[in-house]
Amino acid sequence: MRPGFDPDGSLWDLIAVELRRQRQERGLSLAAVGEIIGRDRSLVAHVESGDTKLQEAHAKKLDHAWEAGALFRRLVKFAKAGHDVEWFKTHLELEARASELRIWELGWIPGLLQTEGYARAMFEAAGVEDVEEGVNSRLNRQGCLHRKPRPRVWVILDQGVIEQPVGSADVMREQLARLVEVARLPHVTIRVVPREVGAHVGRDGSFKIITAAGSDVVYAAAHSGGRLVEDPTEIASYRVWFDLIGDVALPKDASLRFLRETLERFS
Repeated sequence: MRPGFDPDGSLWDLIAVELRRQRQERGLSLAAVGEIIGRDRSLVAHVESGDTKLQEAHAKKLDHAWEAGALFRRLVKFAKAGHDVEWFKTHLELEARASELRIWELGWIPGLLQTEGYARAMFEAAGVEDVEEGVNSRLNRQGCLHRKPRPRVWVILDQGVIEQPVGSADVMREQLARLVEVARLPHVTIRVVPREVGAHVGRDGSFKIITAAGSDVVYAAAHSGGRLVEDPTEIASYRVWFDLIGDVALPKDASLRFLRETLERFS
């Protein structure tokens, strides 16, 4: 079991325990269960240890094969609907070793691109108890942008993100100058969705698609903690939404000009 495994406090861990219990009751090997769901034994082992979450499609196959009604499907449904305090931490771990990042941001400059002054003003506005700890943690995350091999990063920002003052004019000038600097890096693309676009699918909220070790996960932002999405069907929807947001964003060069113009307005 992974460190912190707790079936009394986590519905996902309860699913792992129930899967192992029912497999052992039937005298089945990990490989045999893998055949039922169409995957190899290692995936089943990872689910039972709590390292990987059971997918809804696999839950349905188990329910059918074991005549369990809709037990596993319902457990997965309720687990997905609940909040897991580990989601943000897990998303940071994946971000640190990602090969690709696709970020849509509706409210703030993404944490990976924030300056110290902007991060501090943001945490102070949110009433965070230990502002300096938050700032240092955020700045330390940014090392992943410069590691080798460098991740490929696509960032799309709502126009309001770069125009909304956070902190003083000096803070905004420094922050926008950072965006201009990062936008010139060969492995980073920054684009802006102009206000005149009007309604589009990105208005529903910010999210980040993280590609690590050849697999995708999504971190969908929300007040008081976001949600980690690991279901392939949901992830495919987020990829489509990211492409649709890109369809209405300014091209890369035009976005860079827009950033420079906004920077001048704060000068």
